[in-house]
Amino acid sequence: MIGFELNDEQRALKDLARRFSEQEIIPRAREYDEKEIFPLDVCEKAFAAGLINFGVPAELGGPGLSILDTCLVIEELNYGCAGISNAMGANDLAALPLLIAGTEEQKRTYLGALTKKLTFCAFAITEPGAGSDVASMATGYRRDGDDYVINGAKHFISNGSRADWYVTFATADRGLKHKGISCFVFPANLPGITRSRMHGKLGQRAADTGEIVFDNLRIPASALVGREGEGFKYAMATFDRSRPTTAAVAVGIAQRALDECLRYSQQRVAFGQPIANFQAVQFMMADMAINIEAMKLLTYKAAWLVDQGQSPNAISSYAKAFGADACMKITTDAVQIFGGYGYMKEYPVEKLMRDAKLVQIYEGTSQIQRVIIARDLLKR
Repeated sequence: MIGFELNDEQRALKDLARRFSEQEIIPRAREYDEKEIFPLDVCEKAFAAGLINFGVPAELGGPGLSILDTCLVIEELNYGCAGISNAMGANDLAALPLLIAGTEEQKRTYLGALTKKLTFCAFAITEPGAGSDVASMATGYRRDGDDYVINGAKHFISNGSRADWYVTFATADRGLKHKGISCFVFPANLPGITRSRMHGKLGQRAADTGEIVFDNLRIPASALVGREGEGFKYAMATFDRSRPTTAAVAVGIAQRALDECLRYSQQRVAFGQPIANFQAVQFMMADMAINIEAMKLLTYKAAWLVDQGQSPNAISSYAKAFGADACMKITTDAVQIFGGYGYMKEYPVEKLMRDAKLVQIYEGTSQIQRVIIARDLLKR
């Protein structure tokens, strides 16, 4: 049978995350966005409240949340600020390759460290010339005795300049495309690593987005995650599991936009009455509500399927593509409802629109999701 009711524990999780969002994130969101302030203080409070490192298993000291439960929390945190929440959620992306293919020692060393004190990590795959086309990455590695040596650069890495450790990907031979890529995990303070924060983003400005350069970085053979040549497979398996949570980001941003419009439209008076009385505005908000409900259903179904072990599945791409595009439309319409005030930083909707745009780009653009979906359809 199909059911749509959250259980008591899930409702409590959502309530906890919404309270945290309202009390700790929203009051800081505007300033941190304008000044590009990394939300270390908020992350410390999130760590104390158990609202970080959702996927770390209970046996390693983490909450061990399912993907669906993680989506419920992420939705509420992003209701407050997608930039601040990005800083909190990036750890889960970096943890996934270790959960998929890491050794028990790697899990104890790196995932276990996340639960002992506030620690940041990063999933480093995107490069200046290899974003959607992962198989064209230029960062290379070679075996040297008992070590691997890595050279190259990564761009647009969440928590890239803050991370205490990295999961990164490099190729033994670019000519092998995806078959030459391997995955590695190592501390971020090793000789041969330089990193810096990238500034001037359109949205999600509180989040740390970093550039990392590897210059003859030497790491032990034990840093290899899984098997050589299978890094591309681990990266794609990671995205299968992370796309529902990215769709949940879109749900949170979109719900906040609708709530702001409902509030504003009943206060703003034009032609002698609140603009909420006008059918044109009502229809825009009705369409927002329809799309948010559809976003939630797709997101929750995709997350549930992953939790049932049905991964890879194209529904994750459905949820991510539909959610990102709908969120962009909803936040753009929110600015329209606010009119000239919507274009001003004094009101929250311009930030929501800027934050929404990135959801159409990171972890696979909306266009790449359609490529995945089309290939799935043609296989049937």
